[in-house]
Amino acid sequence: MARQPYVYEEVEVPEGVKVDVSGSKVVVKGPLGTLERDFGNIPVIIRPSDGSIIVESYFAGRSEKAIVGTVAGHIRNMILGVTRGWRYKLKIVFSHFPMNAKVQGNQLIIENFMGRRSKITLNIPKGVKVSATKDDIIVEGIDKEVVSQFAADIELATTLRGDERISPHGREGGPGVLDGIYVYAVEHMK
Repeated sequence: MARQPYVYEEVEVPEGVKVDVSGSKVVVKGPLGTLERDFGNIPVIIRPSDGSIIVESYFAGRSEKAIVGTVAGHIRNMILGVTRGWRYKLKIVFSHFPMNAKVQGNQLIIENFMGRRSKITLNIPKGVKVSATKDDIIVEGIDKEVVSQFAADIELATTLRGDERISPHGREGGPGVLDGIYVYAVEHMK
């Protein structure tokens, strides 16, 4: 595939949001907070323009074109995070053993997963707010990567694996076992 001499993508900056670009470091400030990211090892040029940010690359092959779109997408997510925030909703699903989830300090504690006595404890990252009800866990924050990673960690902590101790009822890891915590909605806080 031939290289293109110039590839660029433009990211609009809404009112009330300030984006500072210094070299490969991007700082986005908005009504909900500040996000900072360094795109140091990525072969693109990031520069401010009139009311927008331009991500560009010269003599770009296929991978460089994809990287331009990826960096622009990260900057858009940062802008959405500081203006509207991110919310991941997870559903607690169980068929026989009633599973509980609660927040204590900076930890999320999951009890009675598949009837186990041991508790599953997850440390809540800085900048993430977690609330747990009887059936739902809600994870909120302005940094999409941190919020989505913590939601994925919760889901992974209650994933059944084939190498674990078999439950007394012979159901663990077998077909049709639905017990776990699953992401069912991704939305904005505002």
